Amino acid sequence: MAGVITASEPSWIAPFTGLSPRIFGKLVNQLRREGAGAPGRGRPWRLPLQDRVLLVIAYWRTNLTLRQLAPLFGVSKSAADRVIGHLGPKLALSPWHRFRKDAVLIVDGTLVPTRDHSVAEQSKNYRYSTNHQVVIDADSRLVVVVGRPLPGNRNDCRARAESGAKGAVRKTVTIADGGYRGTGLVIPHRCSTGEELPGWKQAHNKSHKQVRARVEHVFARMKTWKILRDCRLHGDGVHHATRGIARLHNLNLAG
Repeated sequence: MAGVITASEPSWIAPFTGLSPRIFGKLVNQLRREGAGAPGRGRPWRLPLQDRVLLVIAYWRTNLTLRQLAPLFGVSKSAADRVIGHLGPKLALSPWHRFRKDAVLIVDGTLVPTRDHSVAEQSKNYRYSTNHQVVIDADSRLVVVVGRPLPGNRNDCRARAESGAKGAVRKTVTIADGGYRGTGLVIPHRCSTGEELPGWKQAHNKSHKQVRARVEHVFARMKTWKILRDCRLHGDGVHHATRGIARLHNLNLAG
């Protein structure tokens, strides 16, 4: 069965990955250097590495079911499932371990609707979701850490600690919203009931809001990959997808 979509035809890459052919080629070369294309045990893959990478990212990008996506690549549903299970973790972003002395980070949580109820819980929007703590660099807007997903009913303070995002950034200066009270992060000033903030605090809050909005912009870009709007993957699949999409976001920004 011949496939319709292939990475050998550059016109398919941008619509199904959100990446330019040049950046997609850069990603494939990175994965090849990391050993993702090395032959393993068992039957060899029917698709070359670049087509397998295209399949995984197209799945994340479009959120088509495997029954819909697999025929487009000329493989069976089970083969497509094996490709996603094998390459998904290899595409995941590795957390940063070193930061500049003057680095400023921004942390926030985002909810990903997730159908696997063993890892998700009903959240404030009444959908079963997972809470993902994402940390970005305030200057470059690159994602530096994606914490492990927690049930969507976790508040952000608790989720930051339990997901590993807190330990990953250590004592680096980090900006957050008012939901992170008592964590030692840089959050907006609050006023007591019936009082008004002095002018300098209002000015600081305005500046804080403008900078912190950058993480919201990152979420908006990441969620152009539609799997983060309704994830059907089970177990660690939602974690691998979120980290993989973070890596793709960074590649797009860095060029």
